[in-house]
Amino acid sequence: MEQPSTRRPLASMISKWRSVLSRSGDQLPSDNPTIENTDLLAGGWSESWMEDQYLTGFHTRTYSMVWRSHLNEEPPGHLISTLIGRKTPTSRRAVLHIHGWNEYFFQPHLAEFFEDLGYDFYAVDLHRYGRSLQPGELPGYMESVQDYGEELDACVDFISTDHDSVMLSGHSTGGLIASLYTAERPGAFSGVILNSPWLDMQGSELMRAVTPILVRGLSITSPTMTMPALENPLYGQSLHQDFYGEWEYDLSLKRVESQPIRPGWVKAVVDGHDRVAQGLGIDCPVFVATSMRSSTPKQWCEDAHSTDLALDADRISARAPYLGRHTTLVRFEGGLHDVGLSRLEVRTAFFREIRQWVDTYVTHAQSATDTSGDHPPMTLTKPS
Repeated sequence: MEQPSTRRPLASMISKWRSVLSRSGDQLPSDNPTIENTDLLAGGWSESWMEDQYLTGFHTRTYSMVWRSHLNEEPPGHLISTLIGRKTPTSRRAVLHIHGWNEYFFQPHLAEFFEDLGYDFYAVDLHRYGRSLQPGELPGYMESVQDYGEELDACVDFISTDHDSVMLSGHSTGGLIASLYTAERPGAFSGVILNSPWLDMQGSELMRAVTPILVRGLSITSPTMTMPALENPLYGQSLHQDFYGEWEYDLSLKRVESQPIRPGWVKAVVDGHDRVAQGLGIDCPVFVATSMRSSTPKQWCEDAHSTDLALDADRISARAPYLGRHTTLVRFEGGLHDVGLSRLEVRTAFFREIRQWVDTYVTHAQSATDTSGDHPPMTLTKPS
């Protein structure tokens, strides 16, 4: 594909927001076969694409972060992030997917769906996750959701060199990250797709009230200590083909049990929830998908194949209107926490709804002569 001779407008916009955040004082944010240190330039992208070690037909590039380095508990050095894609662009439109907690990108069917829609697909394994996890790091740890700003800016900047528009996609914790990131960069994205985004704390009313107080205290004295957690492996077992599921992925990168939970990480999530509760004002169309029901079974049962075992779907639905004035909410009967990994009939409905939403509110908006970016308000709640 012919390389553009000048930077795309979207790339310039992301660079502008990176500069603004930097001036405001906010931090922008081996054993792993993806990491190729001999090809890695400090504070930037690796020199070339590499064949992905986990998915056939995909390639990766590694970004060494400038503004964020390891914690005292970790080995010295800079954090890295990994961009996954097809290497050769085929469209002027792209989507960037952000995974959830205890995850990495392993879903080629998600990429194939967006490619069929006419979008080049990219995914990012955030620092301390998946392909980007280096020996000695605290898996998944963050001090703030804004920790991911630098690497996401770098990914969007890189992608927009060959694309005129970018959509964001996020699952669970990645949905919270995508929501806050988009809200801080008005005008940068054509749409946001959120698959069971973690918009509010699950649990009883008492738990939701006590958790912020507890973790804010512990995050001052012991932010990286391992918190006791009630392990429930049923969600992981519902997905992986070695147990009751149909999906194949690396169990060392997406474990059946959770990675260790730490107070500093939970505080970062709670702070993000508080920002959502204040209203984000996202200026592009937002699509939110979630299961019709959540459940907390203690042993294997049918609910483990047909409900959200990780988050509270009702709390997600209640928070969805706080994202922006143009928000579409669809709840799926039989949906898992990752609706796109649900049984065939459910995920077929999930992808059908996304296709209709993209065709109606993203593609149509890009084709319209009115480029003001002012979308009509809409909140749609319906089962599928």
